[in-house]
Amino acid sequence: MFSRLFAPRITVHAHCDLPCGVYDPAQARIEAESVKATQEKYQANDDPHFRARAIVIKEERAELAKHHVSVLWSDYFKAPHFEKYPELHTLVNDTLKALSAAKASTDPATGQKALDLIAEIDKIFWETKKA
Repeated sequence: MFSRLFAPRITVHAHCDLPCGVYDPAQARIEAESVKATQEKYQANDDPHFRARAIVIKEERAELAKHHVSVLWSDYFKAPHFEKYPELHTLVNDTLKALSAAKASTDPATGQKALDLIAEIDKIFWETKKA
């Protein structure tokens, strides 16, 4: 009875517990670096058990990178950023698609492409911080 009395009446969800305002493309870059490194290790190893583990890790890291890019796009970048950098929507979309491709591939070139696009987001991000 007490548990129902004191139970929350509304459940809310957020990407974090508190809107801290701390954003950095480095989070996405680190995860994408892990994707590429795992792809390289996969290519260099013939052990099927190692390869299976590498695929799982690569896919998890690619999803985390996609999450971090999505959070930047939806929570950090605002209308003035999109006005100043009209290519930003396409860049983010291309980055998310590149990360999906890297998730589905064991070719390190796909991981590098994602890293290159994240570097472009990083450049714009830090330019917005100077403004």
